[in-house]
Amino acid sequence: MPCRRGAWVPSKGSLLKPTRFIDSLNCAIDGIIYTARTQKHMRRHFISAMLVLLAVLILRVTPLEFTLLVISVCFVLCAELINTSIEVIVDMVSPEFNPHAKIAKDVAAGGVLMAAISAFVMGYLILFHYIFPLYKEALDLIGIPTEMGIVVALLTVVIAVVFLKAISGKGKPLEGGLTSGHAAVAFSIATIVSLKTQDPITSLLAFILAVMVSHSRLMLNIHTVREVVIGAVAGMAITVSVLLLFRVLG
Repeated sequence: MPCRRGAWVPSKGSLLKPTRFIDSLNCAIDGIIYTARTQKHMRRHFISAMLVLLAVLILRVTPLEFTLLVISVCFVLCAELINTSIEVIVDMVSPEFNPHAKIAKDVAAGGVLMAAISAFVMGYLILFHYIFPLYKEALDLIGIPTEMGIVVALLTVVIAVVFLKAISGKGKPLEGGLTSGHAAVAFSIATIVSLKTQDPITSLLAFILAVMVSHSRLMLNIHTVREVVIGAVAGMAITVSVLLLFRVLG
């Protein structure tokens, strides 16, 4: 049973374990590649890690903060590797459904979730000191919206959603269609709350609620990811455009 095609193949009667360092290294890299190729969560973890590294370069965090972020990211990646290994072993030992096999997989997945939560908390505590001031400056550039601007922005978003549903010929006014109306309105409201309060934490919480509303449309199989993303982007873009127009004309 070779570890890697063309790399290390154990001889007959030998232990299924590489003896050279380069062979062990190839096996380890193969494990990482296999996990990234077969597990979508691992690919998302890698993308998140790259975004964190990009933020580190832009924000110029301290060496200690960088070290803590790297440890947190590696912790999540290691947890996902272990989870994948457990899943493969469980599937090999128990190919048929077994409640104990399910428990083993669920516990391993719970470990990944705990690692991800701890990494998120670590990233938030380190990066919010750098990001929140910049985010608040961006909110200040748009300014605090007026009540009339808020009403017009929401109505414009609703009209735009109905128009997109009409031209696509798919779905109903409150279900399905080219764009998710729930996502559009939810992200429009989150944008309005962010601009009205001018508070980054309140803005973050508002957008988390918007994401939860949008995710519910996916869980109910009413919309696709593409339709939800279009709705979210349209809701934010239309809201900001209308409010900026009101500010210029006012």
